[in-house]
Amino acid sequence: MTSTVFKSLTDTTYDSVEGYRKAADIADSPQLKQALQQRCSQREETLKRMNAQLQQQGDELVTKGTVTGEAHQLWASITSAFENNDEAAAERIEEGEDYIAKKFEQALESEQLEAQERAVVQQCLGEIREGERFGDMIEKQFD
Repeated sequence: MTSTVFKSLTDTTYDSVEGYRKAADIADSPQLKQALQQRCSQREETLKRMNAQLQQQGDELVTKGTVTGEAHQLWASITSAFENNDEAAAERIEEGEDYIAKKFEQALESEQLEAQERAVVQQCLGEIREGERFGDMIEKQFD
């Protein structure tokens, strides 16, 4: 049986993939668009790894976003209407990356993950931290 913490991390990872897709859609700069698409592909690999663990535990795969993620995307699309698209994309990614990194780190600090889940989360944390560094870098660049 999958822990609720692992399921929640997988949901957040799916929302993150969607966030990268939307940010790449609104970005004007071809370089930023390409960088966002590349990070999206890397995050999709993380999602596949997490979904594989869910499947191994006999759980349903995460194939759609959460209400929280959808609400954040709606808010982001409304606020980005008033901003430079590259700057808006960079800000949304930076916020999302800080959020997901903190969530993964808190999960590892908790005692609520099963041993196999903990191993997958630790494997995925490297890519998550890479995303957080990417978010910080592009936010500085487009601020």
